[in-house]
This record gives sequence, C-alpha cells and structure tokens, in this order.
Amino acid sequence: MDPLKAQAPYPPDMRFTISARGKRESTPVLAFLRDHFPSVPLDQIDSIFGFLEPSPLYSGRPFVARQLSAADLRAMEERGIGLRIPFTNHVVSEQEYVQQKAMIGNYHRKGNSVICTSDSLAARIRQDFPQYRIEASILKEIDSHEKIAQALDLYDTVILPMNLNARTSFLEKVENKSRITLFGNAGCALTCPERICYREISKLNKKLAVRSRPGRYMGITLGMVMRTHWCSLRRRPRKLLGMVDFNLEDFYILGFRRFKMLRNNSLLQSGH
Repeated sequence: MDPLKAQAPYPPDMRFTISARGKRESTPVLAFLRDHFPSVPLDQIDSIFGFLEPSPLYSGRPFVARQLSAADLRAMEERGIGLRIPFTNHVVSEQEYVQQKAMIGNYHRKGNSVICTSDSLAARIRQDFPQYRIEASILKEIDSHEKIAQALDLYDTVILPMNLNARTSFLEKVENKSRITLFGNAGCALTCPERICYREISKLNKKLAVRSRPGRYMGITLGMVMRTHWCSLRRRPRKLLGMVDFNLEDFYILGFRRFKMLRNNSLLQSGH
C-alpha cells in the first residue's frame, strides 16, 4: 500500500507545498498532482514549487528546463494554489538581483511566495515585492531554536531540515509552530552527513541560467552524480534509503500544520 495513501484523509487544517521538480512543462499541473500526489486534496495545497524561466537565483536542483507553464499558473490561481519560486541560491550579487527584478515582478501577487537561502536577497524582495511570502530554505540548515527565532525576524516561515523530524524533544520545544514547515517525506538529504551539493548546485545554476540546454541533465543517474565532486556519497559512502515517508499524524499532534511533499526519484534513490 502507498504509505501516503494510507495516511489520507489528512486533517482539514493541514497545508501542503508540493514539489513540481522533474515535471515536464507540457504536463498539465492538475494531471501531475492527480498522478503523483493523489492523497493530497487540492483545497489543502497551499502552493507548488518548481522552475520557471532560467534564473541565476535558483538552487536546490540543477536547472533543466521550465517545469511550471503559464497554463499551469492559471490553473493554480483558479484553485487558490500559490506559486513558490525556489530562489535559493547561496550567493546573489546586486547586479544579478537588478537583472532579475523584472522576472520577480512577473509573479508578484498575493498568495505567491519565494524560498530564499540568502538573507540579503530575502530582505531585498521583502522591500521591493511586499506581497510575496518569504520562506527560509532548508539550505540555510536552521537546526537550533536560536536559529529559528532569528530567521523568523526576517522570514514569514521556515523549513526545518528533515533529519530534525526524528528529534521529537526538539520539535516539542519549537515555538511559532504555525510558521514552521516540516518535510512530509525525504530523500538522500535525510542521511547526508555534509550536503555539499547545495552550494555546488548554486554555482552550477548560475552557468545553466546563461547556457541553458533543455534536457541536458534529464538522463542523470546515481552513478553520474557519484562521479561528480559535489556529492558526498563518493567520499563518504552510505546506504541510501530511497524515499522515506513520515507519519504526519505524529507532527500534527505536536502542533505542526505545514508540510513539504516531494516525489520519488528512483534514478537517484532520492526525491524530486
């Protein structure tokens, strides 16, 4: 039995942000949700995140091609589902921000949000585009109560690293749980000791934004990743667990209501 289906129906006040990573632009977003997230009711989906046009502000995953089309965005807006843009690059120059302001402005409306790793980028967007909600990315590795409190001074919400899901005593003491997003499932980052890929992908995406070749990375395999210098698996081998699904009811009882959902990437034994 699909573990996500086994957990449904979810309590009605649970809210979800859904990954569209790996989705082809030509696939209608509602069909994508039906096929890959059948247990999540549409009216409980707060937002969907994925790549739009090329941008040096992206990170998290290598930019391959646009994932959310203009038709997808219309369908999402009609159903009250917001767009979350992964502007999670670790380093953003003033020149890059100025060059990207037009793109940022294209999606600036109430209900949409951006995910940031750079505090300076978050502050710029907060000032220039106040209708966006801004979430602190997992790439910030916010793993203490002090870091959470500090981040919430700037960000509307914070994504906690998925390994913290196993630390019940830590989660119990988290304040402002309504402003915290937990992973509902997790891939290779769950057991990664270093997560060095995040910064390397930030560098890579700056190049891909300029020299985008759609489809170039579509055939990527686990072996290809292990041969690169930006994956810790090669120098610190470990058993990959594939996708791990968490029992959301446990987190709900603790007071958490916001969850980030990935989908399985069997090639990488991880999540999209």
